Amino acid sequence: MTLRASAAANRRGILCMMGAMGCFVTNDALVKFASQSMPSAQLIFIRGFMSVLLVLVAAHALGATPRLREATRGWVAIRALVDAIASLLYLSSLFHLPIGNATAINLAAPLFMTMFAALFMAERVRGARWLAVGFGFLGVLLVIQPRAEGFNAWALVCLLGTLFHAARDLMTRRIHASVPSILITLATAVAVTVVSGLGSLLQGWQPFGLFELGLLSLASVFLTGGYYFIINSMRHGEMTLIAPFRYSGLLFALVLGYAVWGEVPNTLAWFGIALLIGSGLYVLVSEKRRLPEAAAAPPD
Repeated sequence: MTLRASAAANRRGILCMMGAMGCFVTNDALVKFASQSMPSAQLIFIRGFMSVLLVLVAAHALGATPRLREATRGWVAIRALVDAIASLLYLSSLFHLPIGNATAINLAAPLFMTMFAALFMAERVRGARWLAVGFGFLGVLLVIQPRAEGFNAWALVCLLGTLFHAARDLMTRRIHASVPSILITLATAVAVTVVSGLGSLLQGWQPFGLFELGLLSLASVFLTGGYYFIINSMRHGEMTLIAPFRYSGLLFALVLGYAVWGEVPNTLAWFGIALLIGSGLYVLVSEKRRLPEAAAAPPD
């Protein structure tokens, strides 16, 4: 791959990651409203079922339905199963942890992704990327400000879920490039829906109205978009460069929190926001400087 093509792939990966985070945060906000009157497993199952239908329509429009069997094979199926387990672990821990603590643990994913890429994918992790991941995570902690008393044994369950999420993204790279991203999206949606459906049988169902159904219908659109974008973000560019931009989800959440709930960050959180934005800009500037230097370097 040429330097120009590599830079284009990295840009696409970064934009897809930020798009995924925006979709997931919007989905979370819609689910938060619906969860006031519905059990979590029931909510996730209904939203997932609508997401599966939406992805099937998209797959048909893209001409991918003749290849549906590929969604049940190899790395596609394994990735979907790992994603479902990760979601189950994270949601289970969320019920027993303060949301700030759970979010902080979950947003450690870029750290694990960077380590996994260096260990298992032989990606060269430059100093700028380690700094971006480290300072970005510090920014996350300053914004969320988790409390020490909120950590318990469930924090280990949440950490295990985060490891599974990082492994899921690593597995995305193992899927052959010829497999359409929409089929990987379908496999993920089906796996999460099945797991939540089993959970809903244990948790029980409650009646719901058109308002909740409307919220979940809209949430399923953003959830599907999030699945699709995050799959594409992992299929383009260098994982260690793209991973830190997962932190952009926290910035989307802050904007949405202010716009919808009137939540205003405190002074410490503003320092965290500055670190998050600064770490992302630092990566972009360092990569922009690296390309001319790499182009001018003599071949090995």
